[in-house]
Amino acid sequence: MKNLPTELLRTFVTVIDRGGFTQAGLILGRTQPAISLQIKRLEELVDAPLMHRDKHLQVTEQGEILLSFARQILALNDAAFTRIHKQQVSGQVRLGIPNDFEVSYLPSLLSQFTASYPDVSLEVNCELSEKLLRDFEQGHYDLVLATSTQNLDTGAASNLSQASTFVEPIAWVSNGYDIPDPELGINLILYPQGCSYRQRIVSRLNQANREWHVAYSSSSLLGITAAIQAGLGVSAMAASTVPESLTAHSSLPGYPDLGNIQIIFQSDPSTDNPACLRLQEYLQTNLPTMSLNEQNGVRGTAP
Repeated sequence: MKNLPTELLRTFVTVIDRGGFTQAGLILGRTQPAISLQIKRLEELVDAPLMHRDKHLQVTEQGEILLSFARQILALNDAAFTRIHKQQVSGQVRLGIPNDFEVSYLPSLLSQFTASYPDVSLEVNCELSEKLLRDFEQGHYDLVLATSTQNLDTGAASNLSQASTFVEPIAWVSNGYDIPDPELGINLILYPQGCSYRQRIVSRLNQANREWHVAYSSSSLLGITAAIQAGLGVSAMAASTVPESLTAHSSLPGYPDLGNIQIIFQSDPSTDNPACLRLQEYLQTNLPTMSLNEQNGVRGTAP
């Protein structure tokens, strides 16, 4: 009797749920070729095609059967793991997250966490990363998830440590059709001063000698999204946080590459708050990012 590895089943389910190999890679922290290889291994294991790889991803009849069982297997696997590890974890966690994470995958992860640990109370606040880190140093948060385009000043506060750093590709973001001609000047939609994305965008455009203009600025992700949808200009975000209503571009003709952004977990290493420690561990395990110590290949976004 053959065994079905949960890792392959999780990849298969994620590809279907997210509608593609690239999107699944963003969630699972793997490259698109790695996702394709895992699906191929699963098809070889069950000796049946699981999906049609045409323009629109379609599940085969055999794939539908496996998908149903895969969901059940993963649910039992996750329930067993949670039951073992959630014993007697309680308390309150003051969590700070960047504005652009407030409507991405993070709310879903936090919902799953609170369902697994009902005795943990979360107080979540969204701000620009610069303010989150500053407020953390003043004791306003137990855990902060922040973004940065440069290394943190480790000497800023001696009692703080950078828990973990991950990298995420930065994508240009548009409504899919109103993309400014880079030869005529680029209208930008940006967060206010202090935003990591704003710093990177301006720096790279200046290095490329491109003319640019801030057409719209807002501290709200909803405001940024609405302005992009209205065609006022383009912006940039971590690839996996781009709202579904917008288009992420791994590259645009005439536009400079924006590189990567660091996703930083900031916490007090001396904390004895078990709820905070468990939340940090949970997010580090489940966020669709790639550790700096992992492979050098950067996950792609949709062209």
